[in-house]
Amino acid sequence: MTRELKIGFLPLVDACLPILAQEHGFAEEEGLAFTFLRDVSWATVLDRLLYGHSDAAHMLAPLAIATTLGRGRPASSLVAPFVLGLNGNAITVAKPLAQKICKPGRFGDPAAVGAALKQELETSNRRMRFGVVHRYSSHSYKLRYWLAASGIRPDKDVEIVTIAPPFVADALAAGEIDGASVGEPWNSVSVERDVGTIVLATAQIWRRGVEKVLAMKEGVMTDRREDVESLIRALRKAGAHFVDPENWETNARILAQESYLNAPEELVRRSISDHLVLVKGAGEVHYPDFMFQHSEAANFPWVSQAAWLYSQMVRWGQVEYDAEVARRAAGVFRPDVYRSALKDTGDDLPAANSKVEGSVSQLTQIGAQQGTITLSANSFFDGRSFDPEMIEAYLAQLP
Repeated sequence: MTRELKIGFLPLVDACLPILAQEHGFAEEEGLAFTFLRDVSWATVLDRLLYGHSDAAHMLAPLAIATTLGRGRPASSLVAPFVLGLNGNAITVAKPLAQKICKPGRFGDPAAVGAALKQELETSNRRMRFGVVHRYSSHSYKLRYWLAASGIRPDKDVEIVTIAPPFVADALAAGEIDGASVGEPWNSVSVERDVGTIVLATAQIWRRGVEKVLAMKEGVMTDRREDVESLIRALRKAGAHFVDPENWETNARILAQESYLNAPEELVRRSISDHLVLVKGAGEVHYPDFMFQHSEAANFPWVSQAAWLYSQMVRWGQVEYDAEVARRAAGVFRPDVYRSALKDTGDDLPAANSKVEGSVSQLTQIGAQQGTITLSANSFFDGRSFDPEMIEAYLAQLP
């Protein structure tokens, strides 16, 4: 008997795994059938999840944590047993600004671009405005991390506002923002409309930064545990299909459909293949691992990554540090469910649930419960690392 799941999502390339699991039959192999609910804003995706319109959702990892902690609304416990991907976002700025802070058409060095932006802020004596997709988003935290490490004070030297991803190009065209941190294909849409230039991939700020998760209410996971574990297996199969170059064209065509991203197929293909056009009319630039959806335990919900997101909430004054709250925030990520779903499948499972983020600078084989896992660099651009057991000490040494 087929079990049905309603899944909410936003039209972004990193919503790919549930869509491809359905389209390629991986869901059916696990006895599942998906109904998709597409929205325009993250607030609406969250509302549908909390009010039971959807069973699970493509969700900003920090938003799942903030909701569990009761930030901005009554607390409701969400869980994230699967990471839908790492990286995949970029920072796009208005064309005149790009001319002043980088060499348009190339990915700049984050430190150099940040220093040039700081100088431009001081020279123009103007408070610029940057867009992020939600205040509780990795887009916001990585943008803030980059700005602060570059000597720019978020909320003082620049204004940070919320803009839904599909409207970022419109906001740039209207001159309402000077730049934005957003996922694909909306950076590429801004380039093709000739209203923006991509200057950085957020993977340059944190090379293996957690991005979206599969989120659900804790009660739904408890009541439908068998279905959730089937879903995890279907998503892993979709991930293997997604990263195979032989499938890029097919998957770009599927994701571009009106019912999913409703975006030009060519723009979707660029991000899938890690080849982006940074300024209109230029050639493609290859940035390896621009998106990272499968290997190196990419989908494993490391509790250390949830802890880093919590540390940024504290850093920017959204919550007070509290050890018990920190444990609750990290507990949103559920590696136990991921392990249970994939045990005895032969898939890779790390031996630990947590690691020091930013500590890997070269290929490093780590202990595994199952399979073999070799991690590549997961560095922050400023060379710092994050030990989830020392959050207060970490925060104390940040600018």
